[in-house]
Amino acid sequence: MTDLAWINASLTSARPQAVAALMRYFRDLDTAEDAFQEACLRALKTWSQNGPPRDPAAWLIMVARNTAIDAARRRSKQVALPADEVLSDLEDAESALAERLDDAHYRDDILRLLFICCHPDLLAIQQIALALRIVSGLTVKEIARAFLVSESAVEQRITRAKRRVAEAEVSFETPGPVERAARLAAVAAMIYLLFNEGYAASGGEAHVRAPLCDEAIRLARLLLKLFQSEPEVMGLTALILLQHARTPARLDADGTIVLLEDQDRGLWDRKMIAEGLALIDKAMRHRRPGPYQVQAAVAALHVQAARPQDTDWPQIDLLYGTLERLQPSPVVTLNRAVAVAKVRGPVAALDMIEPLATQLAGYFYFFGVKGGLLLQLGRTAEARVAFDRAISLANTAAEAAHIRMHLDRLSKDGAAGAEGGTAGATV
Repeated sequence: MTDLAWINASLTSARPQAVAALMRYFRDLDTAEDAFQEACLRALKTWSQNGPPRDPAAWLIMVARNTAIDAARRRSKQVALPADEVLSDLEDAESALAERLDDAHYRDDILRLLFICCHPDLLAIQQIALALRIVSGLTVKEIARAFLVSESAVEQRITRAKRRVAEAEVSFETPGPVERAARLAAVAAMIYLLFNEGYAASGGEAHVRAPLCDEAIRLARLLLKLFQSEPEVMGLTALILLQHARTPARLDADGTIVLLEDQDRGLWDRKMIAEGLALIDKAMRHRRPGPYQVQAAVAALHVQAARPQDTDWPQIDLLYGTLERLQPSPVVTLNRAVAVAKVRGPVAALDMIEPLATQLAGYFYFFGVKGGLLLQLGRTAEARVAFDRAISLANTAAEAAHIRMHLDRLSKDGAAGAEGGTAGATV
């Protein structure tokens, strides 16, 4: 790994903890972000020469905090700097701060900051966009992909959310139990989107960003400690555990995508699967079904199948039908179509996804699935068009390479069968 690669990985991993702590100190979104960016610039120079610090997050917090205070002094010129208690609710002594950082207490600030970003004065879409940008550091492009909207729309949401936070003088104190309960849905959605970005990256060289998945799982477990009897939080935690358990088998040694039915199931993390299955079983006993629980149930059926042919596709079809009623979405219908292709054939699945063409015109997986279905039906010319479109929409090199594999087969032997049934099937 190059110097730049490991530094970037360290900065990405440390961002949630660092920004959360800086928010605690300065109680201002822009100040926290600007200070963190300045610390990152220093890290690029210092770490490449001296190597990584023992605790990258602690180093970034210290440097960012000092940088922001120095900037405040420069701006104020002859005006006295406000007392430290105005800038921070922590003691100013460096030793006390270092001790706090070493004990890693600051890591719990992340969940606290999520609840702050999900303030009821903000619209739901602003809450989640702000949390993804401020807490997790996702780019505008990555957030736009998660919402299936334009980058300009996301930029506006974040700008408006920041302005609203400033105008409303939103408290940066930890929300109480009642406030946390009111903001739970938004926080859960943010954790889910954070995991999805790690599970299938929307850009960059890596198709899987495991640190984001790990952080989402950590946050979900923390959330579960706060809401121990909430079945949807159990469902969310179970879902991301069951999905992440398959990560070791999702890419081959060359970084090529391996479809679910071709994965080496011996590589799956059985400990993580056991934890996820226990959680979804516990959630279902509450008899209060929700979208996360249904998705976790689908994931459970996949990981419980010893062989691909043992997968209970009819039950998966039924579960996606339930999810369509609970949370209607073109992406849910697209996922259901993969199950329908297994149960009722590619014609039925193709009929199901055709009405989605306008809504998912910019969605990679739509054209991957469509191409795979057309290929099964022997409609190779149409399949080639769909695959070409999928490549143009690919978010990572791995996605593009996966589709090119199908195009290469078309070139070699004409109407070759699609691997895994659909090119955009579950991975």
